[in-house]
Amino acid sequence: MQSVIERYRSVRDRTERLACSLSAEDQVVQSMPDASPTKWHRAHTTWFFAEFVLGADGSSDRAWDRPEYRFLYNSYYEAVGARHPRPERGLVTRPSIEEIAAYRSHVDAEIEALVSMGSHQTKLDALVLGTHHEEQHQELLLIDIKHVLSMNPSVGPAYVDLAVPAADDPGPMAWIEVPGGIVDIGHECSDRSPLENFAFDNESPRHEVRLYDFALADRLVTAGEWLGFIDDGGYRRPELWKSDGWYRAQAEQWEAPLYWRRHPDDPQRWWLHTLTGLRSLDSHEPVVHVSHYEADAFATWAGARLPTEFEWEHAAGARPVSGIFLDERNPEFTFHPTAAGPPTGDLRQLYGDCWEWTSSAYQPYPGFRIADGAIGEYNGKFMSGQQVLRGGGALTPPGHTRSTYRNFFHPHTRWHLAGVRLAADRAR
Repeated sequence: MQSVIERYRSVRDRTERLACSLSAEDQVVQSMPDASPTKWHRAHTTWFFAEFVLGADGSSDRAWDRPEYRFLYNSYYEAVGARHPRPERGLVTRPSIEEIAAYRSHVDAEIEALVSMGSHQTKLDALVLGTHHEEQHQELLLIDIKHVLSMNPSVGPAYVDLAVPAADDPGPMAWIEVPGGIVDIGHECSDRSPLENFAFDNESPRHEVRLYDFALADRLVTAGEWLGFIDDGGYRRPELWKSDGWYRAQAEQWEAPLYWRRHPDDPQRWWLHTLTGLRSLDSHEPVVHVSHYEADAFATWAGARLPTEFEWEHAAGARPVSGIFLDERNPEFTFHPTAAGPPTGDLRQLYGDCWEWTSSAYQPYPGFRIADGAIGEYNGKFMSGQQVLRGGGALTPPGHTRSTYRNFFHPHTRWHLAGVRLAADRAR
C-alpha cells in the first residue's frame, strides 16, 4: 500500500500533468459560473493543504503563506473568512500561472517536511482528505476545460489530439433482476487508518434500508437510444417531464444533450464536442452530459424509471470496482465514455464511463452529524436541492470511487460527465 507521502506526491503530480498541455490563456478562462479556471483549481487544491494541514493564518512570513491567497482560493468555507466571488474567478489574471506553480512547490515542500518529521499524525485525516479533494478537482479541471474549449468558435478545439476508433455495438439492453429486502447502506467505519479505509463523511453512518425487488438495465443508455427519444419528440413533449425540468428545458432551449451539434450540411446528423475535439456522434457510446431532468424524462419515455441511490449501491456492493477511469498516460484512453462491450448476463459499466443519475435527493443519512470547524462545511451544507449520482466516470481518477460514494449535483446541470441507467419495479 502507498504511504501517505507517496499518495500525496502521486496526486499532486497528476494535477500538474493534466494542466501541463494548457496555455496560460487556457488556464485563466472561466466559461460559466459553475466552472472554474484551471489555474484556480491548481491554486485552490494547494490552499486546502495550506489551510487545513499546515494551518495558514495569513500572519506568517513563509513563502507560501500569503493573505491574498486565502481570499482568492477559499471556495466556500464561511468559517475561514471572506472569499472572492465564484462567478468572477476568471477575471483574476494575477497571480500568474508561474506564481501558482511556485505556490504549489512551496506548499509541497512544507508538507514533505511535516511528514518527514513524523508530526503529521495529528493532521493525518486532513492530509488524506486533501488528496481525495484534489482528485475531485482533477475531474473538475477536465470537465471545466472541456466547457471552455466548447466556447471556441474554431472547429474542434481539442484538449488532447487522439484518434478515436468507432465503438462496437453493445447489443440490446437487458434487465438484471435484483432481490430486495432489508439491506445495509453506507460506509462501514473501522479502526483502520484513513489512508486504508477512506470515505467522505456523507457516506456514513451505515444504516438499514428496505428495498423491494427491482431490476436494473445491464448497461448505460446509448447515444443511439437517445436519438430515438429526440426523434420521437422527447424534448417537445411536456407529459414526459417534471415541471421544473420542462421549464428549464424550454428556457434554455434544450433539444439534445450538451455538446451535441447538428451537422451543418445535414441536420439529421450530429457532431459531438469532446476533449479530443469535434467528431461524429457514435451511436454505440453511452449518452453523456445530460441533466437529471433529461434523464428522468428519458426514463419516463422508455417506460422505466431511474434507480434510487440505495438500489444502485445494493446492486453494486458485491461487484468489483472496475471500469473506464481517468488514465491520461494510456495512449488508447479517449477521455470519454466507451461502449459497454458484449453482453455478459450481468451488470456492465457499473463503475466508470459515466456518473449515473439516481432518483434520490442528496440528504443526510440517519444519524449524520456535521463535523466541527470549517472542515465540516465540506459536504453537509449542500444537502438540499441536489440529486445523487453513483459509480464514477471516465474522468474520475482510478481508485477514487467505491460502492458507497455519493456524488451530487443540481438537477439542471449538464457539464459534468453524467449518464443514465434505467431501473424497473418488480412484483413483490
